[in-house]
Amino acid sequence: MAQVASDGPFSDFFGIDRTLAVIKGSGLVLMIGDNAPITVEPGSDPIRFPGDIPTSARLVAGEIADLNVMTRRGRFSHRLLRVREPTSCVFGGHDVAVVLSLDGSTTVASKQDVATLDHGDAAILLRERDTCFRIAPAAANDCYLVLLLKHRAG
Repeated sequence: MAQVASDGPFSDFFGIDRTLAVIKGSGLVLMIGDNAPITVEPGSDPIRFPGDIPTSARLVAGEIADLNVMTRRGRFSHRLLRVREPTSCVFGGHDVAVVLSLDGSTTVASKQDVATLDHGDAAILLRERDTCFRIAPAAANDCYLVLLLKHRAG
């Protein structure tokens, strides 16, 4: 997670794939390469983009906080999903799931365990152990699910 207090370019991350979600503030406008600007606000879908394409941002109205997931291309791939309602999850071919509770509490239940996450807590689940799980955020709580896939050497 990062605080963004001013407009400007993003750092260049060669060989890295990124996904960004705005979690606090009014939002920002992303300019990714030559693509049309994209407005990202709290509650909007996370935006995926290559970390090695020139990217800059303009704040909509003041400082924001964002959540970034970054993986090295060819070694890992990822998905970042916003979860607002109780949801049953499967790994869908991914190896690792990370549940991040951002404001309030979130219950994560697998066949082995049940955990209640508070603000800023995370739970890590492994496909080989947990196969499926349930995420239940408290009312109006934002939580995110990160799914990671390790690429096998070929």
